[in-house]
Amino acid sequence: MSGTDTATATGAPRDEQPVPRRMPRVLLPFRRSSYRRLSAALCFSLFTTGLWTVGQVWEVVRLGGGASQLSFVAAAASLGALLPMLLGGAIADRVAQKTILLVVQSAHTVLLTTAAVLSLTDRMQIWHLVVIAFLGGTAVAFYFPAYSAWLPALLAEEELMAANGFEGMVRPTIQQAAGPALGSLVISAFAPGAAMAVAAGTAFAAWCMFWTVPRTPLRGATRQARSVLADVVEGFRYMLATRWLVASLLFASLMVMVTMGPLQVVLPFLIKDRLGGGAEQHALVLAMWGIGGAAGSLLMGSLRMPRRYLTTMIGLWGVASLPLLVVAVATNIWTVAAAAFAVGAMFSSPMVLWGTLLQRRVPPQLLGRITSLDFFVSLAFLPLSMAVAGPVSEAIGTRATFIVAGLVPLVAAVLAITLGRLPADEKAHPLSR
Repeated sequence: MSGTDTATATGAPRDEQPVPRRMPRVLLPFRRSSYRRLSAALCFSLFTTGLWTVGQVWEVVRLGGGASQLSFVAAAASLGALLPMLLGGAIADRVAQKTILLVVQSAHTVLLTTAAVLSLTDRMQIWHLVVIAFLGGTAVAFYFPAYSAWLPALLAEEELMAANGFEGMVRPTIQQAAGPALGSLVISAFAPGAAMAVAAGTAFAAWCMFWTVPRTPLRGATRQARSVLADVVEGFRYMLATRWLVASLLFASLMVMVTMGPLQVVLPFLIKDRLGGGAEQHALVLAMWGIGGAAGSLLMGSLRMPRRYLTTMIGLWGVASLPLLVVAVATNIWTVAAAAFAVGAMFSSPMVLWGTLLQRRVPPQLLGRITSLDFFVSLAFLPLSMAVAGPVSEAIGTRATFIVAGLVPLVAAVLAITLGRLPADEKAHPLSR
């Protein structure tokens, strides 16, 4: 089947194979060759992200920077993703998602190749990293809405939770474990620029795999001609009129604000300064975080949708940050690694529920925009979290920083479930089968 073949308009491609009677639920989507190709593209993309994550940290260190400089780079990536996110959602509902993903992977390949050349020729400066991170974030703003809107067109409804469970397993396994581990090996043997060069190669491999996935028509009838702004406004109206969306996204915004900065900016320097570690120890912690996320996602993807899906989802996210209290007082790398495993498991498992919830309760013609609103609202404070995490940790100490990050999400989860009246909503809209 060529990369330009078209799937059926119903979103059920004609590539389903007979199902073994005892096939695990989480493997059901792999009956379809289109999903096997899509998942291969996803894995290469995740390797790209994992390699870049560890590469940029140790490139900052190589250039003599510290937590504040890494904050600038991380904040630039977040800001780049945030600014065009709503546009990315509107485009995902208008343009073939395959086309969008091919363009995004092309951009990633060019940016990472540029970063590798600058680093390996010793011409890299912090401002170069900031610009590359910003442009890479901009590409991400178009990637996630397109991917999320494309998935239901390739799979049947009963396969979505299994697909989200599998992807929830491979995302942390590769992005937070295998990718950083490979990156740390390359950095130890050569230099951060070499890890960036490998990332450019995996970005191109992802492009090749996306090309082989059959093109599908846009889900939902083509709407009357109108502006992109009108599409964005329609998405906002749907979100504001949907209580469970508002409550979940407000909670996610606060959780991201207090946890992501410490995890991505402060943690590497806690490992370096308090525990005397380096790239290998940083990769170990990221790997344990990823392995925990894989285990949690695989378990959730193997189950049926819980009856109290909203309460379960927000509740798990609320307690996911508690292991950060252990990080605050840890005195050895294995304690931090164990805490990272627990955070990963409890953070990633409800992501399976969230992705399935959007795909089953949001109208297909709005899914790209609601996905972009999901990222926009929940990540609205991510650039600020990245930017202030370094200076705040330097002002109050890493221990106090992780204590705050560990406690605030639990309080916010209780408020979101109660004030959002989520138990009543999930009772009125059951999804379990």
